[in-house]
Amino acid sequence: MGVALLPSRMFKIRRSSTGRWVLYFVSGRIDEEAVSELQSLLGRESAGSRLRLDLGEVQLVDAEAVEFFARCEDAGSGFRNCPAYVREWIASNRRQG
Repeated sequence: MGVALLPSRMFKIRRSSTGRWVLYFVSGRIDEEAVSELQSLLGRESAGSRLRLDLGEVQLVDAEAVEFFARCEDAGSGFRNCPAYVREWIASNRRQG
């Protein structure tokens, strides 16, 4: 299990894997810097890995984070414990095009 922590930004990621599934537990405030770190970590996963993001401990997201989560979902990554406001923001952005 790996951990990425940016203390000044109140952001944390824990990684867990079982077989082909890789689960990232994301918590705290997800902003541009956190998105950059997430992109880097997810980009290191092998092509055959099935990714899931657990957003149950996410406290606050910005517009860039919502766009990133939508791209992850479009690429086949799933979510666990996605806060309702994040899910609605993603859906709203998709409706607006």
